[in-house]
Amino acid sequence: MREFFRRHRFMLLCLAVLWIKTVLVSFLTFDLVMTHWLETVIFAAGPLAFLLIVFGLGMLLKASWQRTYYFSISLLLTVVLYSNTVYYREFADIITLPMLVMSGNAGDLTTSVVELVQWWDILFFADLFVLGWFMVKKPPFLTVQKTGFREAKGKYALIGTAAVAIILLSQADPGEAETPAHSFDREHMVKNLGIYNFYFYDAFLHLTTGTQPAFAEREDLDDIKAHLEEHQTEPNMSFHGAAAGKNVVVVSLESLETFAMGETVNGEEVTPFLNELAEDSFYFDNLYDQAGQGKTSDTEFMVNNSLYPLGRGAVFHTHPDNELTPLPKQLGEHGYENVVFHANDETFYNRNNVYPRLGYHYYYDVEYYDVHEGNSVGWGLRDIDFVEQSMPYIQELPEPFYATKLTLTNHFPYELDDEDYFIDPADTDSDIVNRYFPAVRYTDEAVRVLFDEFKEAGLYEDTMFVLYGDHYGIAESHYEELGSFLDEDIGPYEALKLDRVPVIIHVPGMEDEAFTSSTVGGHIDIMPTMLNLLGLPQEKHVMFGSDLLAEDREEFAVLRSGEVVTDEVLYTGDQCFASGSGEELPVTDCLEAAERGEEELYYSDQIIYGDLFRFFDEEEDV
Repeated sequence: MREFFRRHRFMLLCLAVLWIKTVLVSFLTFDLVMTHWLETVIFAAGPLAFLLIVFGLGMLLKASWQRTYYFSISLLLTVVLYSNTVYYREFADIITLPMLVMSGNAGDLTTSVVELVQWWDILFFADLFVLGWFMVKKPPFLTVQKTGFREAKGKYALIGTAAVAIILLSQADPGEAETPAHSFDREHMVKNLGIYNFYFYDAFLHLTTGTQPAFAEREDLDDIKAHLEEHQTEPNMSFHGAAAGKNVVVVSLESLETFAMGETVNGEEVTPFLNELAEDSFYFDNLYDQAGQGKTSDTEFMVNNSLYPLGRGAVFHTHPDNELTPLPKQLGEHGYENVVFHANDETFYNRNNVYPRLGYHYYYDVEYYDVHEGNSVGWGLRDIDFVEQSMPYIQELPEPFYATKLTLTNHFPYELDDEDYFIDPADTDSDIVNRYFPAVRYTDEAVRVLFDEFKEAGLYEDTMFVLYGDHYGIAESHYEELGSFLDEDIGPYEALKLDRVPVIIHVPGMEDEAFTSSTVGGHIDIMPTMLNLLGLPQEKHVMFGSDLLAEDREEFAVLRSGEVVTDEVLYTGDQCFASGSGEELPVTDCLEAAERGEEELYYSDQIIYGDLFRFFDEEEDV
């Protein structure tokens, strides 16, 4: 054994440094909740199995190649670690293989990525400078030596045994027997598998889900039907058809979260117009962000299909050709002209291919707008200019129309030109938090302009407006500074409560019937609510959501990460709380809600992965 260590010092140095770096970075970066000391030991040992195998293979190479091999492995895995660290800072998630399909969007993310990179990130690569110097200089005390296969049998048996033992150890979860399943929680998977082994699992999922349509059958819908019927809620017939025949304008409010509604900075309201609008509308203040890695496109998918997005990648990218039962398609059958306005490249999130499948007739992308340095900021055309330039196209549309408008300005990193500040920035230690509120205020002003334009054009009275926050705005990495602004400590309970998005449905003429609702729900419930208000049949769709106006609806929301909220409990994936008080409860109190959440996500995934709506026309009683 001593001879083995002497002959392979460079390999062992690279392996040890990378192992230590992996464990440290994982603990410092990812929000890993360890409930038992053994979990910590398991997690620390987890990456070692993978590294033993990968570095052990290098011993079969010629001695002249080994240093390059070990350095290359160290560099590659460091890039994996660093990429996930930067991604996690904003999205609190792990990069998956389907995300690589979206790499064509990277050009639009330059500003965001630069904002996420920190000067101290050079420490990620500090060891590589030293290892690189050793690789080039080849000091005699850091030896490498080729090991023949016969000679290596004993050594590989030892390495293999150690790796297998570590892998088996990683399967032991001291708390799993009393904890709801975590099959949609990537952080839990990383905790159990390790960051590198996670990608083998992700590759397995990528391959197996791709074959599901070939094996799917019509009968696969039966279990899904039974689940949906068990939780079916009848829509509120008091509001059925209240907006029948009206135009519909759906506005996706970029990164708007519920906590910003009614908030003030230095005594100035952050959302003065939206606050006023909410008083005369159906305002839902307890709906949760259910978007996945596809962010805005995932929310579009939910609003138009009442299906959950996928946990890996964006549906718009991974399954653009699926058969669906979307809202725009049904509206088209009732004479609606369906259009989208978005001042971005038509290929972003593959929208140019997906929109026709959803039933949209026209897509007004960036080519329809006059965008220049004077009217753009951050991600592109400023929202007020976007609203004003869109209006001539809207006035040309035949009525009734269904128009979706996607705003851009309130996007991370929340940059504005000086003339666009309607309120001062907040005063915290985070520039992101400080800039967020003025950016929200700017978008609020753009919504005011939108309503004024519709009134001036004579379209306001005949239009139902649906406005929603598309996903979270402030990442968990800024919660300490956000907590100081909100004057509260943000723990797991508060963090999940922060992940709410406002939904406002405004129907002119119904101001006296409007109210604020605190029913628990999410993006998934917007489509059934719109269908009921428009007086359209719901049986033409398979929907996981329910009418938000229903009096006896089951209050329930599951986030794409598997977190669940009901009117009684709030489950964070590791802890259980009482929804109202925040009192921590035994995790078993959340078991029923968590299991329903697992079922909802699983069945929705089966529809998408298996393309099950191919068989929908054959179903007579869905």
